Amino acid sequence: MKHSFKCKFSVIVLAAVLLVTSLIIPATASAAQSDSASVSSSYGLPEKIEDGAILHCWCWNFNTIKANIPQIAAAGFKSVQTSPINQVWVGDNGGMKLMSTNNTGKWWYQYQPTDYVIGNYQLGTKDEFMAMCQEAHRYGVKVIVDIVANHCASDYSVISSHVKNIGGKVFHNRLEITDRSNRYQVTQGKLSGLYDLNTQSTIVQQMIVDYMTEVLASGADGFRFDAAKHIELPDDEPEGSTNFSGNFWPTVLDNDAEFQYGEILSGADRAADYAALMKITADSYGSTLRTALTRPQLTATNIKNYRVTGVDAGRLVTWVESHDNYCSDDGSTYDTLNAQKIRQGWAIIASQGDTTPLFFARPDGSDESKWGKNQIGIAGDGNYYTDEVTAVNHFRNAMVGESKNTKMAVTKYVALIERGTKGAVLVNVNNQDYDISTTTALADGTYIDQAHGGTFTVTNGTLTGKIKAGEVAVLYTPEEETERQIGDVNNDGEVTIDDATMIQRHLAEFTNEDGSPIIDVDDPEEFRVADANKDNRISIQDVTKIQRVLAEIETF
Repeated sequence: MKHSFKCKFSVIVLAAVLLVTSLIIPATASAAQSDSASVSSSYGLPEKIEDGAILHCWCWNFNTIKANIPQIAAAGFKSVQTSPINQVWVGDNGGMKLMSTNNTGKWWYQYQPTDYVIGNYQLGTKDEFMAMCQEAHRYGVKVIVDIVANHCASDYSVISSHVKNIGGKVFHNRLEITDRSNRYQVTQGKLSGLYDLNTQSTIVQQMIVDYMTEVLASGADGFRFDAAKHIELPDDEPEGSTNFSGNFWPTVLDNDAEFQYGEILSGADRAADYAALMKITADSYGSTLRTALTRPQLTATNIKNYRVTGVDAGRLVTWVESHDNYCSDDGSTYDTLNAQKIRQGWAIIASQGDTTPLFFARPDGSDESKWGKNQIGIAGDGNYYTDEVTAVNHFRNAMVGESKNTKMAVTKYVALIERGTKGAVLVNVNNQDYDISTTTALADGTYIDQAHGGTFTVTNGTLTGKIKAGEVAVLYTPEEETERQIGDVNNDGEVTIDDATMIQRHLAEFTNEDGSPIIDVDDPEEFRVADANKDNRISIQDVTKIQRVLAEIETF
């Protein structure tokens, strides 16, 4: 539909204006494009990674993540987590299947480092990684990189000469882990036959530090440390006459990353001690939550007890499932949780706001089979941008700083997570509808379910409404945002020739009186409205687009 504008021009006038604009085309070359320009608004994403949600883009390559950044931001995710980006074992002759029985690929080659430089055959090159980070930042999305610093590949012959000859003793002795409760074995032994790095070595530590410095300089914002509990702490007690403590963690964590967390799984974990150094995972909570979802049977205690003794919730990363328990050959979460159950669990962990939640993107096509399309590099399935997940993410982002109250609205089956007096999330894990009538801290008024559009009412401190079987209801009133019209560069409420002139002056490198650019291309909204033809740059074509619209030749 054509918009009606105050100022209209004939084709003759348009031709005259185009003639004038042609005079400044040479000046356009130097100002036509800004790599640092933001091409979209921030979608209400919070400032900090820990306040938002993480999307685990498991086995997506860099170009795939880059292409999906707009959708990821629109779904309300503050950050993406990549698979390991360093050089890895090119197993199965470089086959790109997630999992095969005929040697055509396996995902876990990603976790078998051969060198600590950016780029590998599964994810892409360093330049592609940098381009991905740049695109993410344009949308306000941060990048977390998975670091595998505990070990290298299980085949010594594929490990690079750079690592082997870096100096001193590079690997621990060939101790196999036979007792997962023994700290010495867990931290000094070979995990699943993988060559265990001598993490007490200052030379090995510096190798990891140098790599992480390169990753941050290339655009990353944070780190996830794989198998973190398998790396010793500074005060680990000696085993007999052997002192196996080390300074690895204080050394490598001393960097400019915004967000760092370690994979600390149950058993010989010393969770509180690791949490004193970095954020850590709460895998026992995920296990408990999955059990509650499959029964189904919830309790307020189970929902809000994260099961990590002595660790504040703010130090935890939570999930419904991780790539490890999804890929497991024994008891895979694929066998027990469908996409709907994942959304229910996600609503529970993400809406509470006191931990940092991670959403594992299952393989594309996983609704048909565990491995789906069984291809490394492609995007995962679409559960992460469904209406319920998106609504919960935006709710979480809008509720930063609000207190939480968790209770059961319907015994065992419907959980209610309130955030201050501003909003609440209802999660129905049962296969029947429920009419809700429960006390609430929400302010009196009518609330629209942001996931499904239903109406809930609060009167005199009582919340009423209907939640359907298996659904998630997200109740709050999003702040209204006034969206500027594409092409209204001077923000006067109209698209006129003045806007075209403003772009022309910007391209000709005129400046404001204070010396600032006429169009601030680093401002997401200003860039968006000035990019009239939506090609992600400010150029003479945007001037032409506005002129053609004003001449009633085409529409926006």
